[in-house]
Amino acid sequence: MTQTASTDSAPTLSNALPVWDLTDLYSSVDDPKIAADFAEATATLKELQKLQGNFVAARGNAERLGLLIDQAATLYERASDRMAGAMAYTTLASTISREDTRIAKLDADLRNKAALISTDSLFLSLELNQLEDWEIEQALRVTEKAQKWRPWLRRIRANRPHELSADLEKLLLEKMPGATSWVRLFDETLTRLRVKIGPKSKPEVLTLNEALTRLSSPDEAVRKAAAEGLSVALKDNAPVLALALNTLAFEKQVEDRWRKFATPAASRHLANEVDGDGVDAMAEAVGESYAALSHRYYALKAKVMGKTVLNFWDRNAPLTAAAPKLYSWDEARSIVLDSFARLGPDFAERAAVFFEKPWIDAQPREGKSSGAYAHPVSSSHHPYVMLNFTGERREMLTLAHELGHAVHQTLAAPLGSILADTPLTLAETASIFAEGLVFEYLVADASPEDKKALLAGKIEDGLNSVVRQIAFHRFEERFHAERLEGEVPVDRLNALWLEVMGESLGPAITLNDGYEYWWAYISHFVHAPFYVYAYAFGDLLVSALMEKRRENPEAFTPLYAQLLSAGGTKTYVEALAPFGLNPREKAFWEMGCQRLKGLIDQFEALV
Repeated sequence: MTQTASTDSAPTLSNALPVWDLTDLYSSVDDPKIAADFAEATATLKELQKLQGNFVAARGNAERLGLLIDQAATLYERASDRMAGAMAYTTLASTISREDTRIAKLDADLRNKAALISTDSLFLSLELNQLEDWEIEQALRVTEKAQKWRPWLRRIRANRPHELSADLEKLLLEKMPGATSWVRLFDETLTRLRVKIGPKSKPEVLTLNEALTRLSSPDEAVRKAAAEGLSVALKDNAPVLALALNTLAFEKQVEDRWRKFATPAASRHLANEVDGDGVDAMAEAVGESYAALSHRYYALKAKVMGKTVLNFWDRNAPLTAAAPKLYSWDEARSIVLDSFARLGPDFAERAAVFFEKPWIDAQPREGKSSGAYAHPVSSSHHPYVMLNFTGERREMLTLAHELGHAVHQTLAAPLGSILADTPLTLAETASIFAEGLVFEYLVADASPEDKKALLAGKIEDGLNSVVRQIAFHRFEERFHAERLEGEVPVDRLNALWLEVMGESLGPAITLNDGYEYWWAYISHFVHAPFYVYAYAFGDLLVSALMEKRRENPEAFTPLYAQLLSAGGTKTYVEALAPFGLNPREKAFWEMGCQRLKGLIDQFEALV
């Protein structure tokens, strides 16, 4: 499906909002280049498969082994890039046309094909892991062009204790599309979900994204109606959404058991190259700060709004009933680019290209998914940015967030797709940092009243990224623990949700009837189990980096550029070492919590 820029304006904005043009990937779902790229990927993987057995055979010849490693990684990356373009196309196209059955079919068909042809490369990690560490190290030492693949080999070696036999790995790979169909069911259910508000005889009908947007309305009646309508819609769809969640958790449970992962989150920790103890220390530091952060702030917000406690639909409400400032698309673009330029001209220039080209889809419309993301496609292609821009301050920060991802992706692209791929713990760094730059820009010359509103927004974003995401993480931990004993029914999911959210939000927030079903729209639980802690990880990590930048802006910028340009070649411990930061220490995470507490102190002084 061809997407071209629209000339229609969003009803509350003065500028036309951009939509993608995907023709630089493929002209349509019928483009023969899609099949041609998959055919080329298949041929490349067949070429790679010819190397099977050679790695073990070369273990006595370090130079030969090094050359084989370089050849294999190059072929694997080339095949992956060919498939990535087609897979990205269906992901992007389905995002903006969830109800288009032709795109959905192509997406499912390509996933099936990708799983089948990827079996040709299964032998690679299995055979490399038959070698000893010293054998690989010696091969890299004597073969210069193989040395670049050291980070890739590090990740392969980390999976060594959890690998299965070749036949079992092939079985899991081939059945993967079946599991992703449950993800598709979850997504399509939420896309089709309609929220009805107003009189039953003639209700207003909203999409999920429209209903969530209204929770930031200055009008309490609007917020309440949207929240209550969404609660009803989620309750009606909860059985299907719970079935998808339970089924995927069971699939994960079986695979985790075979791979000998000690906990449900262990595979995510391994993929992120972090220690489970470090994540637990972070979650503990945040949990211990609930009272000083979310509990305290929401009590202050209730006071400002003239209430004793807030209903849950007031959590993200503006402080006053006055209509919030809306930013046009041109204003948002100018603010974001000016903010990026304060870090360095290269950051602004890289972001500016996305406005000049049809690489951003910002226009909300029926059939388009809610949320936002930046899709990297591959190192040989530019990323795409998706959001639903409403003109509110949060959407401008979302624009900065996703462009932060995109700039990060372009900086790391010269490494190639394998090495540019960044663990989630570092992947959120550039995006959250970009939001911080925009906040600093806005607050610099703000009046006391505007500063209070900006601080409230920044604090709430911080609470959403840190406290809320750790609460989500704890919900996942408890859900997956109970799933080990059998299917977790809707009423138990509801109880777990109320338990963890009540702990995190505190006594100043009332969890009104219907809120128990709100776990059902959190797509991360389905798309990427245990992904959510990466947001808290990234936010607290960025707090530390922001402090380093405050100490010495000139020295900071080149170090920060190096961090982003390194992609996934360094672990998070290695990446932060040049800044003098040690994320293995609990004090590191407490420092981030203290920075958020400082913002609340500033807010309280203005109340």
